[in-house]
Amino acid sequence: MDLSTSLTLVRPELILSFSSLALLLIAAWRQDAGRLVSILSVAALVGAGVTSAQFLAAGTDATAFDGLYRADAFSSFAKILIYIAAAVALVIAPKALEKMGAMRAEYPVLVVLAAVGMGIMVSASDLLTLYIGLELNSLAAYVLASFARNDGRSAEAGLKYFVLGALASGILLFGMSLLYGFTGSTSFETIGQAMAGEIGTGLLFGLVFVLSGLAFKISAAPFHMWTPDVYEGAPTPVTAFFASAPKVAATALLIRVTIEAFGSQAQAWQQIVMVVALMSIVIGAVGAIGQQNLKRLLAYSSINNIGFLLIGLAAGTEQGISAMLVYLAIYVAMTLGGFICLMQLKGRDGEMKEGMADIAGLSKTKPLLAAAFAVFMFSLAGIPPLFGFWGKLVVFNAAIEAGMFPLAVIGIAASVIGAFYYLKVVKTMYFDEPADAVDTSDDKVLSWSGGALALAVSPLGYFAIPALTAVTAQAAGALF
Repeated sequence: MDLSTSLTLVRPELILSFSSLALLLIAAWRQDAGRLVSILSVAALVGAGVTSAQFLAAGTDATAFDGLYRADAFSSFAKILIYIAAAVALVIAPKALEKMGAMRAEYPVLVVLAAVGMGIMVSASDLLTLYIGLELNSLAAYVLASFARNDGRSAEAGLKYFVLGALASGILLFGMSLLYGFTGSTSFETIGQAMAGEIGTGLLFGLVFVLSGLAFKISAAPFHMWTPDVYEGAPTPVTAFFASAPKVAATALLIRVTIEAFGSQAQAWQQIVMVVALMSIVIGAVGAIGQQNLKRLLAYSSINNIGFLLIGLAAGTEQGISAMLVYLAIYVAMTLGGFICLMQLKGRDGEMKEGMADIAGLSKTKPLLAAAFAVFMFSLAGIPPLFGFWGKLVVFNAAIEAGMFPLAVIGIAASVIGAFYYLKVVKTMYFDEPADAVDTSDDKVLSWSGGALALAVSPLGYFAIPALTAVTAQAAGALF
């Protein structure tokens, strides 16, 4: 394939790359360019998203740069989700960061650069491309975690994320070196062909190490140890970004590696995925029960939800992957909505409120905010008729169709544990005595975006099922 065709296929990444360079120049020339750069960054993300949507509509399925990069329906769908999540994270950030004294033009540029890395991740068809995308995303994320320089918690979060992220990268690289050593190639397709027969101990170790490194990136148990501390310490707009866009990218990357590179050895990886899924569901649910900090609670919620997502991967079928993508789309709306509600919890001194005690009796003092927060909590718990119920339903149905009835039953039973801490939040808002710790929010952007996402995960979301099912089926089909 010639260079011009390859460049055409990587158009979303080119848009974001050139935009980030231009935005860096604007940031250097203008002192207070934070909001302007944020607006232009959102425009760049929208442009990249529209390009990805065009690829999806056209049914593009081709490789670029001699097989290092793949543009297909799966990557296009994942990129659309990533760019939407990143754009929303940028829209809600400026006012909150300004009140913290942390709003600088570098913030949106780092988010755009992270989006470039995430786009490369979901289009990777080679171990080298995988690692380049992963590190580009991770390096931007380490800086974002410690972006509030005057906050000790933020600095601590960035340091923890960096140290543990470096450890995970080492594990991943070791696994990749084993795969290359025993197959003679870094291409997913060639690795898949080499693993079609009986695999030896070396290849098995490589598979385990690669899955372990990727499990860290999606914060799946038992590789979740960084998540609560980083989510709590990072500025809340950054945490909202971490919980949405990078989660989609890492999950999509795990899907592609598992299906394309390891697909012929389902017996080898399905057991690992099932164990990790159940551990994530249980640890995420049990770990959240005693949390008094809402950001830590949502961190354990993300671990819990990853467990449900992995049930779809464990099925190893086209239906299972399609169900995962449906769940991912709904999860992005739910988790962004939850963090938007959290960002509106501000005291009279302007300080962010994060404690469970701070939302006591919130329904009496801020009824609309409490109602929106309750919608997101009920939806995350998978309680019908909210849209979060549909995400869990399709994942469990895919597992049952794949003959994994015990896994689905255990997952359904464990989801009851998770419902406890979501209901605890609702109970605190609606049945406890008012703490009157939250002042009226003056951020209309948060109010409108939170309201729009609440409607999206309400029963109105069911109207999107036909379109969402068709698109996710097309995306899943590209892998098979």
